[in-house]
Amino acid sequence: MSDHDHHVPPDPAAMREQYRPPGEGLLEEDVPAHPMALFGRWFKEATRASGVLYEPNAMVVSTVDGAGRPSSRTVLLKGYDDRGFVFYTNYGSRKAHDLAANHEIALLFPWHPMARQVIVTGTAAHTSRAETAAYFRSRPRGSQLGAWASPQSRVLAARAELDAAYADLAARYPEGESVPVPDHWGGFRVTPRTVEFWQGRENRLHDRLRYVHEEPGTWHVERLAP
Repeated sequence: MSDHDHHVPPDPAAMREQYRPPGEGLLEEDVPAHPMALFGRWFKEATRASGVLYEPNAMVVSTVDGAGRPSSRTVLLKGYDDRGFVFYTNYGSRKAHDLAANHEIALLFPWHPMARQVIVTGTAAHTSRAETAAYFRSRPRGSQLGAWASPQSRVLAARAELDAAYADLAARYPEGESVPVPDHWGGFRVTPRTVEFWQGRENRLHDRLRYVHEEPGTWHVERLAP
């Protein structure tokens, strides 16, 4: 191989993967009536694939601010049920400010090693303080202190500023002493309006089934072209 070859960057247009799903792919007759039942099934399978799928509860959260400017970041899912999806954050963060101005939100679970994605659209609202407190107390002590130490999304002068804040808090709340729940930190519950299940198939002819919420509390399943 020549020195020139070592410096040729990879061409993304030349990257090709054929997606081969288990069984017959994703068919309408095989899915439950409620999207959260199918999500639970897929999430269980994603957690079993932890050897190839790192942090299956990681999701891309997309929000829009009051001026219509979108932003995305990766957040960890911390709960789900028939009401929707729950994550926790600093209420002073950019995503929290965006959601205060515009409740619309999108979630994307990028389970690429399984050739699967789940894409959610809906609205977000604060969880109750009781629910937030229960989750906060279940967190490791270091994560509890980190929620106090980090002014999330704000500009820092240097890393040392963050480390010093954490050290001060660790001294204030020594091991064995309860760390209070911050008023500026808590959960969001995403109530889904649509939930799309994407299963990769050969020749880019992927399966896409989208659940659409209809009144009163029912769901319609439609197939989207890939």
